[in-house]
Amino acid sequence: MAALPPTLLHEKALAAYGGHRFIGAADEVGRGPLAGPVSVGYVVIDPSAVEELPRVRDSKLLSDTIRHELVPLIKSWATAWGVGHASAAEIDALGLVPALRLAGLRATSAAHRTQMADAVLLDGNLDWLSSTVQPTLLESAMPGFGDPQDIDGLQIPVQTLIKGDLLAVSIAAASILAKVERDDLMDGYDRQYPAYGWMKNKGYGTAAHRAGIIEHGASEYHRKTWQLIPKAPGTTRKAKGEGKTP
Repeated sequence: MAALPPTLLHEKALAAYGGHRFIGAADEVGRGPLAGPVSVGYVVIDPSAVEELPRVRDSKLLSDTIRHELVPLIKSWATAWGVGHASAAEIDALGLVPALRLAGLRATSAAHRTQMADAVLLDGNLDWLSSTVQPTLLESAMPGFGDPQDIDGLQIPVQTLIKGDLLAVSIAAASILAKVERDDLMDGYDRQYPAYGWMKNKGYGTAAHRAGIIEHGASEYHRKTWQLIPKAPGTTRKAKGEGKTP
């Protein structure tokens, strides 16, 4: 049985509950790869003034062609939008959670120059975007990934939503913006460094990618504090979900 399409139910509920008009929605891509940035997509909408987008789904459920076709539709549908990235070097310097927050703040800042959101829906159960996140929760959920207080968070209410990219059309739209931009970046990096197969694996730890690292070493786009090669000397961290393709 096919999954139901995402709706505006959660956006409208958040707006009604908080007396808000403009609702932001954020989703991230690129937590698990060995190379490339972590990226955050973000849209701002007025749930009372827009219709649902029938073709929009979680980005992982769509082909690359359909995702690219949907980008201009999403940008015209949203009141404002933005995509932010934190580079591999920033992930190494800050840790994953602060880098996620940095990418998120870049995305929200770009959108909020056009329209500020009153509250934000964030995919998942972990609020890495808000300044009110509990350090102990982050440290227990993602040990070793840096101090979450390194980067001050967003100063408006953030509501997490588990499986939000499947349930809320605004989060699904944000996921598409983030994935298209990140995938396009990785395709460009592949033209610089074709030995790693990034056009296909988008930086994830596939066998072909790891073989390229063994043969050629790490590039400027690799997360050098991560375990790029199993049991390789001089590496310290391994990402949850390593080795999975997007």
